[in-house]
Amino acid sequence: MTLQQAGRRPAVLTALTPEARAAFGGDEIEIARFPFRVGRESRGAQRTAARVIMERRRPGTRPSNDLYLLEEEEPFNVSREHFQIEHNGAHHVLVDRQSNCGTIVEGKVVGGRQAGGAVPLHDGDVIIVGTSASRYVFKWRVR
Repeated sequence: MTLQQAGRRPAVLTALTPEARAAFGGDEIEIARFPFRVGRESRGAQRTAARVIMERRRPGTRPSNDLYLLEEEEPFNVSREHFQIEHNGAHHVLVDRQSNCGTIVEGKVVGGRQAGGAVPLHDGDVIIVGTSASRYVFKWRVR
């Protein structure tokens, strides 16, 4: 069943920064399945011996995020499990997954200091992942 058959319009995250575009591999990503989870890429390759590189996640394990954001320098703005977008049957809701820096939605800080929190999303809302210094900025769209 498509989103439209279920009575829901497609939801889209649009990249507003070069780093967000790089994470998507383009300007936007359509979200067809909820919850949609976002977090920092922490699986980077590790060397186990000369010229041998292995991924940290065990084969066959389920990823903890649908979208991974790359941050290589500390201090990190993005937590490994940062936020998720849910659909509660009537509305889309952004839920901070107890991130360290929180998530900014339309200027309001949601969560942070591992407190969690939730806020309804409205068409056109700007989402900043982490602090206002974060390089990951998105616009929430419902078509």
